[in-house]
Amino acid sequence: MALSPTAAQRRVIAAADPATGRLKGTQAQLAALVKRGLAFRHPRPPHDHFLTPAGHRIREAGGEPDGVTVAPETPAAPDAGGVFAARVGGEEAAPGGTGPARLREVRGAWQGLLELRRMTHPDGSTDRPCAWERSHLVRAAALALEAAGHRPAGPDGGDGYRVRATPQPEAVAVYEPDGTALRGCAATLERAGWHVGEHTEPRTRARYLLASPRKV
Repeated sequence: MALSPTAAQRRVIAAADPATGRLKGTQAQLAALVKRGLAFRHPRPPHDHFLTPAGHRIREAGGEPDGVTVAPETPAAPDAGGVFAARVGGEEAAPGGTGPARLREVRGAWQGLLELRRMTHPDGSTDRPCAWERSHLVRAAALALEAAGHRPAGPDGGDGYRVRATPQPEAVAVYEPDGTALRGCAATLERAGWHVGEHTEPRTRARYLLASPRKV
């Protein structure tokens, strides 16, 4: 179900702090923006409200995007509520299309995630994953890779990364048949705050990365 902001709510969005996305408005206005997936309420006092990546896109566009969907009343997740889905590689239908619009969306989602790190870490740091990333490992790792410009694999395989869940707690596997590209994925994830190790599958001898979010 799509919910569009009213004119008054769009004015609140337009007046948000351009750097942090912090909002000012009545409690009713802010609660309505949360319901629409355009804002979230910070879990710590003073419980200020901030724009989600979808809210930032409205502010930057100066208008109203198509198909804004409801997101939960929690710190905004880049793929929550249908707002954004990072490419994990191998999808039959790539989410979000291609081209400059997709690039803007990915960069916006990554900046939103960095802001979420800053606001949810007690020390305000952005150099390590936050709780949302640890509960959405595949999507979080895929977003870090796509935002850094790595190419996801297509539905027929071939070159490109593929991020997959593993039986190991708090770890994902990243596959990329090109060795140089695989090492590039490792460097990107390390910069994004992940512990990364390169391994070989015993049966296929394929090289892959095992990545887990750094906690300190």
